[in-house]
Amino acid sequence: MTMEKELQALIDKFHRKVESDPELKKELMPLKKTINIDLEEEKYSMKIEDAHVSEFKPELLEKSDLTLITTVENLRALMNGTLRPMKAYVLKKIKVKGKLDDLMFLKKFF
Repeated sequence: MTMEKELQALIDKFHRKVESDPELKKELMPLKKTINIDLEEEKYSMKIEDAHVSEFKPELLEKSDLTLITTVENLRALMNGTLRPMKAYVLKKIKVKGKLDDLMFLKKFF
């Protein structure tokens, strides 16, 4: 089973959260980022603009602002809350290529 449906559900949850929280939406509106998610055997990418995720695809972008590298198991643990994002980073269960500010942004998904 691939992570595509689970990631899409996470994106949908993110959209609902943004729509129900005007302060969060205001904070995210100026953000324009491209994100790659490299899960070894699975690869995904998306764009974030105007507090909305778009162009979610099962492939990596040639260039991205942020690349998250982990395993399917670690990503599932992040998604279900059994692994906290900063703990995963410190324990090197995830690697991030990009700015630290962009890493902190990812917390908004979890």
